[in-house]
Amino acid sequence: MIFIKWTILIAIFLISTTIGISIASRYKNRVKDLKNIRNILNILETKIKFTYEPLPQIFEEISNEFTGEISNIFGTAKEKMKEISAGDAWHFAIENSNTNMNNEDLNILNSLEKLLGKTDVEGQLSEIGLIKEFIDAQIKKAEEEQSKNEKLYRNLGIMIGMIIVIILI
Repeated sequence: MIFIKWTILIAIFLISTTIGISIASRYKNRVKDLKNIRNILNILETKIKFTYEPLPQIFEEISNEFTGEISNIFGTAKEKMKEISAGDAWHFAIENSNTNMNNEDLNILNSLEKLLGKTDVEGQLSEIGLIKEFIDAQIKKAEEEQSKNEKLYRNLGIMIGMIIVIILI
């Protein structure tokens, strides 16, 4: 009977710790996702400006060059461009993505849909430049949140697990 009790207590502690670490890692991964988006927007801007390649081809190259959910956004958008406009495809890909970004981040990315493929090169470049500025601001916010919350949630998960174990002993 004691063995079962200790096994349950250890399991509770491990689950609580894992939850805390999982929540903490979301802050780190959000910063990583935003930095990846920033790099990809630089590539997108350069390709639009200098190569004049069509958007589906650019999106395919980006999705092949990068890994993770961010590259899936571009792959999904590229596939949807076969059926719908570039802006609508971008919106669909953002809405159906599974990133660590919050709603504010996604809304900034969604604003790209308004001009994507609908205006001339200069219009698209200016919109990408504006979005990069917003993303830079979001990166700063995300880094502040990470430094404030990452350690907190990791330690909170451990502490809650310890408290539950102590109460149940």
